[in-house]
Amino acid sequence: MFEKLVAIEPVSLVLPAQEELKKYAKEVVLYDDIPADEEEIARRIGDADGVLVSYTSQIGRPVLERCPNIRYIGMCCSLYSEASANVDIAYAREHGIRVLGIRDYGDRGVVEYVIYQLVRILHGFDFPMWEEEPLELTGLPVGIVGLGVSGGMVADALLMMGAKVSYFSRTRKPEKEAAGMEYLPLDELLAKNRVVITCLNKNVILLHEEQFRCLGNKKILMNTSIGTASDTDALASWLESGENLYCCDTEAAAGDPSGKLLGRDNVVCMGTSVGRTRQAFVLLSEKVLDNIRTFLAEDRG
Repeated sequence: MFEKLVAIEPVSLVLPAQEELKKYAKEVVLYDDIPADEEEIARRIGDADGVLVSYTSQIGRPVLERCPNIRYIGMCCSLYSEASANVDIAYAREHGIRVLGIRDYGDRGVVEYVIYQLVRILHGFDFPMWEEEPLELTGLPVGIVGLGVSGGMVADALLMMGAKVSYFSRTRKPEKEAAGMEYLPLDELLAKNRVVITCLNKNVILLHEEQFRCLGNKKILMNTSIGTASDTDALASWLESGENLYCCDTEAAAGDPSGKLLGRDNVVCMGTSVGRTRQAFVLLSEKVLDNIRTFLAEDRG
C-alpha cells in the first residue's frame, strides 16, 4: 500500500476508479487542474510515494530529485517509448522508481472519426463534396501509414466498407495481407492512394518534402497520431495547392504551433481528441488500476 498517492493533474479516471484508489493508499490526493510549472508539480507531489500523471505535464529529473519518496509513477496516458514519454524514465529506473504506462484505450473512437470524416467529405454531408458526384468508400484507394493497434483497426474497418486498403509499416503483417491488404513501400503507397491515413507513435515523423512530392495533388491526408506525422513546412507547401485536404482531430496533430495551418480552408481540425470517449475513460481507468495492482504485488514480492 502507498503511504500517499497523488494525481498531480486531471487523469481521466472514472468515479468508481477514483474510489478504488483508496484501497491502495492511506491518503489519496487528486488535483483537478494542470500544474503551471515544475515548482508546482514538485509541491503537489511533496512526500508522496505514488504519483499519477496524464499527458499534459512533464515529470523530469528536476522534479524527481526534489521528491525522493517516490516509488511509483503511473502514467494515465499512452506510453509508446521511453524517448517519447513525459516522464524521465531513465532517471526513474536508475533510482528505483517504477514507471508504468498504458496503451490502446481510445482506438475505437479513432476508427469512428476516420469513417465519419471520410463519409462527410466524399458525400458532401455538411462539407464541400470532394468530387462532382458523391463517392462511397467502396473501391476507394486508401493507404495506412503505421499498422499498430489503431492503424490495424482503421484498416479493418475500411476494408470491411469495401475500400482498397494498402499499408506501410516497420514490420510486415501477414495476417492483414491474407485478409486482402497490400503492403507497399512508403513512397509507392503515397503515390498510389487517393487517401492516406497516418497512424504513428508519438514523435514519429515520416512525411517530409520528398514524401509530399510522392503524394502529389488532389489527395486527402488524415493524421490520427497523437502528434504530427509530417514536417510542418513540407505540409504547408503541399497545402498551397487548394486541391489537397488535411484532416486531424487536435491542434497537436496538426503540428502547427503558429496556428497558420489551422486557418486554411483545406485544413479540417476537430479541435478535440477523438479517442477521449466515455468508454475510453472506463478502459483507461481499468488499465491504470491494473498497473497499480501489478506494482504493489511486485513490491510485496
